[in-house]
Amino acid sequence: MKSEELEKYVLSHIDAEGDYLYRLYRATNIQLLHGRMASGHLQGRLLKMLVEMVKPKIILEVGTFSGYSAICLAEGLAEGGKVYTFEINDEQEDFTRPWIEGSHVADKIEFIIGDAITEAPRLGIIFDMAFIDGDKRTYIETYEMALKVMKPGGFILADNTLWDGHVVDPAYDHDQQTIGIRNFNDHISRDPRVEKVILPLRDGLTLIKIL
Repeated sequence: MKSEELEKYVLSHIDAEGDYLYRLYRATNIQLLHGRMASGHLQGRLLKMLVEMVKPKIILEVGTFSGYSAICLAEGLAEGGKVYTFEINDEQEDFTRPWIEGSHVADKIEFIIGDAITEAPRLGIIFDMAFIDGDKRTYIETYEMALKVMKPGGFILADNTLWDGHVVDPAYDHDQQTIGIRNFNDHISRDPRVEKVILPLRDGLTLIKIL
């Protein structure tokens, strides 16, 4: 069966994306370069459900982009929960902030422009969950930072860990983003401080539990 047909089948048998997220995803792809970086319908529903399952109170997100994933994470939070989402590209703010502030979960999202690697620890917050979806070249540094600001038993979700199949394609041996993802995957696979599993969903999603 063709992957496009299978994807349509999957999307037609899960919870609806919702009008606001649909419009955000559409605007992301029309108005921004690399619009595919937004999580999208399937991954967005998975993020919401993972939050509902793990029940974190405070979530750290590294890489806001258009705000799609931040909204999905916030949808899964109980009352009083908070997502602190960092975007290093300040040119993204004019697009993203209105979409976050116009969402029904705006009160659960703190949108911060800055480098999470240096700025997140300065918040003085202990997080229950983290979603890493920033610069692939600094995934290891981001991961190590997250470990320092998270509680034992917390969960880290790392996106794009199969990198469109480039992780096993020799044609990308000199691509810095691919090298960053490969190094991260190797780093995680050898790390005794965590449990980990890679889901071959969309572009690869690694679930990591801190021991």
